[in-house]
Amino acid sequence: MSPVLAPGPDAVPPEPFRGIYGMPAFVTIPTSDLAASVDFWIRGLGFFELFSIPGRLVHLRRWAFQDVLLVTAASVPEQPPAMSFSFAGVLSQVDSLVEACRALRPNSVDGPRDTPWNTRDVEVITPENARIVFTAAKPFDPASQEARNLAAIGITPPPPGDRHGDNEEHA
Repeated sequence: MSPVLAPGPDAVPPEPFRGIYGMPAFVTIPTSDLAASVDFWIRGLGFFELFSIPGRLVHLRRWAFQDVLLVTAASVPEQPPAMSFSFAGVLSQVDSLVEACRALRPNSVDGPRDTPWNTRDVEVITPENARIVFTAAKPFDPASQEARNLAAIGITPPPPGDRHGDNEEHA
């Protein structure tokens, strides 16, 4: 099960996933204001509250395998770390995410910007000073500069109709 969709202008994000599973990865973020953090993550970044332990922890999620635990802490870092955590999205979500985050915290957003590896990324600094990157794959154009960038490092598209790519070659 993968929540990541094939990129395209008509890609529709999956419904929020409310099921319970063993989380293969998640991020834990300390916050000194749990309510403000939850509000920003929900209204700005599009997460929902899966469950909470009042005053101690809130488990947030967007799609399957996009889990965040906000935990109470006495303080948070004064500056965002160099490290970031990225969440996949679709292109149709980029503009509304930028608008929502800027409406809540005007200086929280850097981007959107297109990357050499064919994504459109938005960097958001959350109320806890976490550096979150929202990344959306752009449709692949074999004639684009991004395709040439990828080919230069040995990444080529799978043949038409091959949904698995060259996984066996890399496994």
